[in-house]
Amino acid sequence: MEFVFVSGSASLDFVGTVRSRRDAPLDSLTTPGDLAEWTVASGMLDAPPPVTEADLASAVRLREAIHRLMLASIGGSPLPAEDCGILNRATVRVPVRRELQPDGTLLRSGSVRAVLATLSHDAVDLLTQWPTLVKECAAPNCTRLYVDRSRRSSRRWCDMMRCGNRAKAATHRSRHHV
Repeated sequence: MEFVFVSGSASLDFVGTVRSRRDAPLDSLTTPGDLAEWTVASGMLDAPPPVTEADLASAVRLREAIHRLMLASIGGSPLPAEDCGILNRATVRVPVRRELQPDGTLLRSGSVRAVLATLSHDAVDLLTQWPTLVKECAAPNCTRLYVDRSRRSSRRWCDMMRCGNRAKAATHRSRHHV
């Protein structure tokens, strides 16, 4: 499974495990194994944790709540109470344990619940401290959310190599079409 990490936020990269949400949704987390793999690929954990079907269902429920909360925030709408509840319930769990090792490396360990707690804390921070920095990609078929930390808050695409490049190429073709 190929996961993409371009959002500038663990919780937004987690939301990004569903691509093309508007027209042809493609979910990268369809099995417990996918979720276990994502926890390592994302750098949340050093080793894949055991994941049950119930864990996967909880993760998907949290992912979708974070997505709806971010879209409401971007649109200036009130945050859905039910989604706030889902997020808040995840924040009370113990987050991923991060231990500095004597050699300067970082050891990251925990359960799926710890990963979900860490993701929920990240989402809460975005929604409360930097809500104006969260944007949705301007590419027509992309629904990825990202944190815009550009100097002038002018970033338009989730990833310049993918969506930005495609948009610029399309603009170039339209200008030079014979």
